[in-house]
Amino acid sequence: MEKKLKITNGRILTPFRIISNGTVVVTDNRITDVVEGNVHVARAIEIDAQGQYISPGFIDIHVHGGGGSDFMDGTVEAFLKVAETHARYGTSSMLPTTLTSETEELFHTLEIYKEANKSNLLGAQFLGIHLEGPYFALNQKGAQDPRYIRNPDPKEYKEILSRSSDIRRWSAAPELEGAIEFARYLKSKGILVALAHTDAVYEEALLGFENGFTLATHFYSCMNGVTRKNALRYAGAIECAYLVDEMDVEVIADGIHCPPPLLKLIYKIKGVDRTALITDSMRAAGMPEGESILGSLNNGLRVIVEDGVAKLPDRTSFAGSVATTDRLVRTMVKMADVPLLDAVKMAAKTPASILGISDRKGSLLPGKDADILIFNDDIEIQTTIINGKVIYSK
Repeated sequence: MEKKLKITNGRILTPFRIISNGTVVVTDNRITDVVEGNVHVARAIEIDAQGQYISPGFIDIHVHGGGGSDFMDGTVEAFLKVAETHARYGTSSMLPTTLTSETEELFHTLEIYKEANKSNLLGAQFLGIHLEGPYFALNQKGAQDPRYIRNPDPKEYKEILSRSSDIRRWSAAPELEGAIEFARYLKSKGILVALAHTDAVYEEALLGFENGFTLATHFYSCMNGVTRKNALRYAGAIECAYLVDEMDVEVIADGIHCPPPLLKLIYKIKGVDRTALITDSMRAAGMPEGESILGSLNNGLRVIVEDGVAKLPDRTSFAGSVATTDRLVRTMVKMADVPLLDAVKMAAKTPASILGISDRKGSLLPGKDADILIFNDDIEIQTTIINGKVIYSK
């Protein structure tokens, strides 16, 4: 028998408008109706949204950890803990993201992903793996471990791809020797290629885009803007992302990695349809501030979490985000003056489009997966529904 769910008495955020008093009907794991007012649905479980917002679930295409766990911990339990933690804050699906590491550690993480994906019933859905590194510019390493940073090696990345069919995205620096060949190969396999931790000037970033680097990873972080060489000014990867209309950007919209004026600038120039909000969060997301570890518990980097961000122990640099997706939307609305409907699109519809899954995720429309949130005026999550099942209720 079909399972019916009816969410009523809410302000529905569709891709086009806000329905001030509407109803969302779910049959099994799909949305079957989005209407104004109330409708009768026989044998339905009813949820009263109590005048709060009904939103599509948020899609985080770049996340490392949360709830005290990291995907590099190499255990099924860690994967599930991260998924369950972020579901409480509005993430309905995500790309688990690796850090630069030894190849054997990466192989182990890919195996664990496969196992964890089968048993992930209580958290944000996994949409595939995002490999961040190891092909980076050393002096744009950020908090990535410099011991493992290197140029693309065809033998290596082809072996990695032969080990797993779950790799959905790979971030690398486009100016490295062999990076263009790398991007072309990934593109031929249907894998999203993103530029990251890069020293590329405009011309190198543009060449990268032309060969597959279509997304800028954590825009502004670990990439060049305007630089000088021999007294001459050169535009960088940041300017390239602005000037190439078709290039997508993802932003850690915590108000710290990108302060409000930059968030406003990104919104103004790149717009809603080319900007995805990401957490890029490490294990301390959803945890109290204090000491933590970036990366694996075995060989990760000790960091300090304070002021809403992780920092290196000497406080010279950020060492990861502790944001959750509700915070991203809240920051865009309250600090960057972005309309709620647009902020929600950047957290749901745009990441779905970037991943090529907007036919089934990212918006509240009939036929889409029933990934649904209920949140209040302060964008505090009250209910998370994933695939038609209530995963979290405050």
